[in-house]
Amino acid sequence: MKKVLILAYDFPPYVSVGGLRPKAWFDYFKNVDIEPILVTRQWENKHGNYLDYISEGSSQVDICEQHENGIVIRTPYRPNLSNRLLLKYGESKFRLIRKSITAFFEVFQYLLPVGTKRELYKSARDYISKNKVDCIIATGDPFVLFHYAKKLSGEFNIPWIADYRDPWSHEYENHGSLFEKKWTQYLEKKIVPSAKYVTTVSEFLKLKINELTFHRNIEIIPNGFDSEAMEKVQKIEQQSDVLRIGFAGSIFFWNPIDSFLKSLSDFLLENPDSKIELDLYGVNSENEIKTSIRIKYPNLQDSVFIFPRVPNQELLQKLAQCNTLLLFNHYSILGTKIFDYLGLKRKILLCYTSDNESKKLKSQYFPLAEVKSESNQLQEELINESNSGIAIKDGEHLKKVLIDLTEEFRKTGQISCKSNHIDKYSRKIQTKKLADIIQSIC
Repeated sequence: MKKVLILAYDFPPYVSVGGLRPKAWFDYFKNVDIEPILVTRQWENKHGNYLDYISEGSSQVDICEQHENGIVIRTPYRPNLSNRLLLKYGESKFRLIRKSITAFFEVFQYLLPVGTKRELYKSARDYISKNKVDCIIATGDPFVLFHYAKKLSGEFNIPWIADYRDPWSHEYENHGSLFEKKWTQYLEKKIVPSAKYVTTVSEFLKLKINELTFHRNIEIIPNGFDSEAMEKVQKIEQQSDVLRIGFAGSIFFWNPIDSFLKSLSDFLLENPDSKIELDLYGVNSENEIKTSIRIKYPNLQDSVFIFPRVPNQELLQKLAQCNTLLLFNHYSILGTKIFDYLGLKRKILLCYTSDNESKKLKSQYFPLAEVKSESNQLQEELINESNSGIAIKDGEHLKKVLIDLTEEFRKTGQISCKSNHIDKYSRKIQTKKLADIIQSIC
């Protein structure tokens, strides 16, 4: 049996879509004769929001867990001064100081033995020095894990795989300082070519990585849904008291949340007998949304509800009770959320495909330059291919869709979703593809 050491910063119990990818590897590698040793940090989940990312761990020493599937090593975490100031005084205080400290560590964690993520490197090195390991996988971001994987690979002569969930230096193509662009490009070109293989989630990211690193071995291992987790919620029925639209996760600057709220507000004003509820789970802009509703859309105060982050299995249970699921357009990026939505078999509402306000937000905030040869409507294509939802053009189209949905809901007490051919997006199948790569290089 091959032994694979995985460097994964995001990992349960931390509530993050980024942690679901390495979690699937840890769960399913056992089926393909691979034993995973996963190195992550200690997560406490004290706040139920973004502050969990910078909250102190539970111990000053490694916590080693022996599971049926493999080993999890949880390393100590102590917030740096920037994060301690944020935890103590909030977002409005010491912004310049916090930003300067963060920038220091973002640069010097590659040059000096500093930074909160270095504990993963130390614990991984300690394990490898005492135990046989056949392969190393680092999944990013944070991409400093690639740096650590390269160091471990060089010292112990172990092949490593660079797994991209997101773009690295390309994230600064449309926005970001010149220094950020040049520094991250330098790092990416220096570090990634030493990997035996590169894996990523889409053809678009493969092209982006290749144009900078010229790596010969780049394979696509798409994201997906956890079929075992979905089996646990498949018998949960939609609630029938009010039409519920569910949404989970971060809302980015280029997401047209205000346009969506306006259309929802207008629809309810025009159709006072309709009852619609928008349930938002673990969003990162709670205060902004509440302020917008209070000032601009007061009729939504009894229709929009914001809930804290919850563990993934609990989140799936709550989303399964919804009648439809809201998805914002991420253009050339498929993301992870859409796959969980597919697994839940609830009708997806993609907002928007050709909305003028959304185009302005995209131009202003979307970080990646498009590749002309590649589609920039990947979510729409997947939804159409799987018959899993509606690609909504703009706010006016949304109101028409809501008319149809409320009528269906009034008649049946639910919203149908006749999706098909979604089994191929199971993470179990994707893990098998990764296992084949590992076997080929060990």
